[in-house]
Amino acid sequence: MRVLIAGVDQGFVAATARELRRLSMAVDVCHDGGGALERIGLHDYDVVVLDAELPSVPADELVRKVVASGEGPRLLLLTRSTEPSDRVEGLAIGADDVLSWPFATIELVARIQALGRRSVRALPPVRRWQGIVLDLPRHQASREGRFLQLSPKEFAVLDVLMRAAGVVVSAEELLEKAWDENADPFTNAVRVTMMTLRRKLGPPGLIETVPGVGYRLR
Repeated sequence: MRVLIAGVDQGFVAATARELRRLSMAVDVCHDGGGALERIGLHDYDVVVLDAELPSVPADELVRKVVASGEGPRLLLLTRSTEPSDRVEGLAIGADDVLSWPFATIELVARIQALGRRSVRALPPVRRWQGIVLDLPRHQASREGRFLQLSPKEFAVLDVLMRAAGVVVSAEELLEKAWDENADPFTNAVRVTMMTLRRKLGPPGLIETVPGVGYRLR
């Protein structure tokens, strides 16, 4: 899952990004509405977290622009207001969820994960494919009952493949969904990660390479 965090508090943004990356999410960050709008136009985010007090382009205007553009990411608006009317207003202009400060990081992460499951179609938090079990809330993976010690990137790549449910996923799409905006499009990171993931999954092989196209689960 790929997430953008746009907030004025750099410490909060950095700490939240670290926690989401620990959970194998690809995370980009910025600190103003203009930067957020530019990144949303460039990347296919599943969830965008917006501080209601963003400078440059106000968050409410940004939400309206994203909603008006048609199909877009799920939007989580963070507000310092405790007034129910302000939270209702955020939902009315198109945000998918509104969360008021103060809140626990564990709640923010849970809301991001819930929105991510709604980004394309309803997806269960625990996914299964041919003996593989991917438990997103617990950040655990296993095959036939055997625990898999996966790196964050291996976990993210397996998540993208399981979301695709046997449909071919290109290397470019894997870079888009499992890495952040700093990823080099000419890197061999996808190939290397796929190699180590296959080794950890063990036999029989479940990840098939479709030459010149991408990868899919058998």
